[in-house]
Amino acid sequence: MSAKRLFVSIDPPQSIRKVLVELDPRLRGVRWIAGDQIHLTLGFFPDVSHDVDLALREKLEAIEFGSFFLPVEGIGTFPPKGSAKIIWIGVGAGHPHLFQLHKRVQEAALAIGLEADLRPWHPHFTLARCHGAHGGVLRKFLKSNENLDAGMFRVEAFHLYCSELTPAGPIHTCQLSVPAR
Repeated sequence: MSAKRLFVSIDPPQSIRKVLVELDPRLRGVRWIAGDQIHLTLGFFPDVSHDVDLALREKLEAIEFGSFFLPVEGIGTFPPKGSAKIIWIGVGAGHPHLFQLHKRVQEAALAIGLEADLRPWHPHFTLARCHGAHGGVLRKFLKSNENLDAGMFRVEAFHLYCSELTPAGPIHTCQLSVPAR
């Protein structure tokens, strides 16, 4: 059995996904993410064997957390300066509950020997990928949406997905959902 690409995420409700999809400025060189693919990544594990996958599920299922509200606001790009590769929307100033949940997911992964991502974590929902988008047009779009508030939602669960890369784009299959307690 080959290794899997897995990620742990929080999924926004359909109402917020709709708002985010409708933001698409349809610019050349900007590929907007499909609504059902929009998520906030808590952990990404690109090369997981079957045994480790089962151990990860066990560790994730043991995570206890209370539900909390998350705002979806503040548009930006990665990298923040120069040619944009990613357009994202953030979660305001961030939430202690969100950072705690991220930490627990990372600890669960470390406990079974998966590598932790050591880069600083910037919670966000990826909206688009850019390849040769015209800087001026892109800046105008970003400027007109800099104070965007897409609403707030209650985080009631997080999910483990398997991501399969295909020529038509990634296919995400939910493997596990862990509800708030």
